[in-house]
Amino acid sequence: MNENGKIRRGPVVIEAETLPETPETAPPVPEVGGQAMQQVTAMAARKTGWLGRLFWGTTSALVGMMVSVTLWDFATGLLARNELLGRIALGLIALVGVILLLLILRELAGFARLAKIDALKSDVRRAKSGERSAALTVLKRLAGLYAGREEMRWARRSLRETEEQVLDAPDLIAVAERSLMGPLDQAAVAEIQGAARNVAGATALIPLALADVAVALAANVRMVRRIAEVYGGRTGTIGSWRLLKAVSTHLLATGAVSVGDDLIGSVAGGGALSKISRRFGEGVINGALTARVGVAAMEVCRPMPFDALKRPSVSGIVKNALAGMFSRG
Repeated sequence: MNENGKIRRGPVVIEAETLPETPETAPPVPEVGGQAMQQVTAMAARKTGWLGRLFWGTTSALVGMMVSVTLWDFATGLLARNELLGRIALGLIALVGVILLLLILRELAGFARLAKIDALKSDVRRAKSGERSAALTVLKRLAGLYAGREEMRWARRSLRETEEQVLDAPDLIAVAERSLMGPLDQAAVAEIQGAARNVAGATALIPLALADVAVALAANVRMVRRIAEVYGGRTGTIGSWRLLKAVSTHLLATGAVSVGDDLIGSVAGGGALSKISRRFGEGVINGALTARVGVAAMEVCRPMPFDALKRPSVSGIVKNALAGMFSRG
């Protein structure tokens, strides 16, 4: 109605101080940089000084002494009150001690296997420029590393049938890499794709703070452990963490802890991250960084350096791992 009380016909203009934002005037979604994987990589690569090692060593010894004395007092006190229950408690304590000893031996065996692979990798590099007899010796050790694995029986037999026909040491090493490392590389790439997919999905779907960091850390530790197992270097919990630490240190040293828009474009169809949601883009970057950690773990755990076979492409791994998570529109 107007001032005279009559109904006003026609359009009504409402003055506003500010106009609503349009897709053209709205600010772009801020770029994301894989904060979860950045924190995981920095956490794993962080060095502990001698003072920190001394602190944790003495703290662990003190806690172990307190637990041991408490258990012993509990068992002896229970033995004084009831002989049968006391003997049961002593038996359980002894069983816990045996299990702890077995866990320690398993960790030491894992470290020994990793050291064996490192030594074998160095011998392969030297044998490549040496005589044929030295190369044959190294190949025998390399084939023996997978002697107990049924899935590698055909690869080892193929290597035995081919090595007699090759005369030069570099060609022998190349034949061994194609025969033995080919199927193992495929299995390692499958592990990397699964880890990248899990990290990307968890980052995109879990809104809780630091939850994506915990998921990424657990997924990367498991991935590195599985890659080590693929190449014959099974590790325990401590060994897996130390292996992840070595891989993260390698990534930081080479500056491969960031993902460019070209890598994301190969996955998302050529668009910048501002064209998708921030959380989803963060998941993609975390998945891509997980793939880079996996490829670095392949280089660390592989008993032969990449030479005859090409190192897997990070962009190819991410593209296959995240296929279907993007819709090209």
